[in-house]
Amino acid sequence: MKNVAVLLAGGSGKRMGSSLPKQFLTLGSKPIIQHSIEAFENHKQIDEICVVINADYHSEINDLISLNNFSKVKHVLSGGKERSDSSLAAIDAYEREQNVYLIFHDAVRPFVSERIINDVIKELENGKTVAVAIPTSDTIFCLNENDSIESVPPRQNLRRAQTPQAFKYSTIKKAYDIAMEDPNFTATDDCGVVLKYLPNEPIFIVDGDESNIKITFEQDLLHGSQILNKE
Repeated sequence: MKNVAVLLAGGSGKRMGSSLPKQFLTLGSKPIIQHSIEAFENHKQIDEICVVINADYHSEINDLISLNNFSKVKHVLSGGKERSDSSLAAIDAYEREQNVYLIFHDAVRPFVSERIINDVIKELENGKTVAVAIPTSDTIFCLNENDSIESVPPRQNLRRAQTPQAFKYSTIKKAYDIAMEDPNFTATDDCGVVLKYLPNEPIFIVDGDESNIKITFEQDLLHGSQILNKE
């Protein structure tokens, strides 16, 4: 089986308040997305990389790939309006191969570690669908439609989701095929699609890391710089 890292970079970065998509903002001396590509390019068990990005920025990402000689990047695809559109673009791109694991990762999580990738691949090879998550130290409130507290789930059963999320091709393909038949389909992540449309498919949790942050807001860039300075 081939291990394919799918970097989801279709976001516009509007929450960052920049005209440039956040994946191209500089962190340290490199664009955020370059850190993410390097994590998978340098991992010996990753065979191939697929980047899904806004169609308006193909030139920028292709220049970055060429400049850094990222030899594992085999596809640069156009993402859609929703995250699920970007995932579907990658699924469609590998339809003829199918004998692959698709390892979906947010391109704006630049600090994914070798250990996390190792653990994800190990569980994939054991036949599991995989999510990466960390425990929550905060109490979580579930609210009702009136914005008042309905329940307080026990923290030991809660995790904060990170990426990668990883699947055998046939699993994620089947989940999305069913989802596309649902006129009310919405999704924020790929594990959610599997959970809803393939409810008998268990999803195994791999431990993430507090440093595996997602760069979403301006203050996250400062946090990212602090992480870089510790390395």
